[in-house]
Amino acid sequence: MKLSDLKPDKGATRRSKRVGRGISAGQGKTAGRGTKGQGARRGGGKGPYFEGGQLPLVRRLPFKRGFTNIFRIEYQEVNVEDLQARFQDGDEVTPESLAAQRLIREADEPVVVLGRGDLDIKLTVKAHRFSKSAAEKIEKAGGSTEKLELLLTGAHATVKKLPKAQLEVLRAARSQDDS
Repeated sequence: MKLSDLKPDKGATRRSKRVGRGISAGQGKTAGRGTKGQGARRGGGKGPYFEGGQLPLVRRLPFKRGFTNIFRIEYQEVNVEDLQARFQDGDEVTPESLAAQRLIREADEPVVVLGRGDLDIKLTVKAHRFSKSAAEKIEKAGGSTEKLELLLTGAHATVKKLPKAQLEVLRAARSQDDS
């Protein structure tokens, strides 16, 4: 088979309708555009979403339905009461061990530990984020918390999320360069 042998299927292509070519052609005189008005004129009509001056649907939607923040970080939530139920005294809690216990779905996704429930066993908990109450309960029970580094990918990687202290150092360095 050669490139010159390729043809569209029979009946797939039709000749374009020639409008405005006399009354006997069937689409003569007004050429299917009706009589007078903006639509009958050359280049007539407005854009594809003009609604007669009303704010078009595509511009109304963000106000009606909100929007999706592409920089949002979705955390997998684990409560202190879940740790109490699934782990023994002295255990080390990591995202991998949480996934093994089926408390979270993915071990490589960010994890947040929340403070619902009570804890009376000593645990070493490693997660990406802790609520204040969760950190207090873990340390009150004699355990420790370790914050894991959050590896940002995709849209998150384009926005640098620096701690306030680091931002202050950068600002001070810039002001010295300017003077």
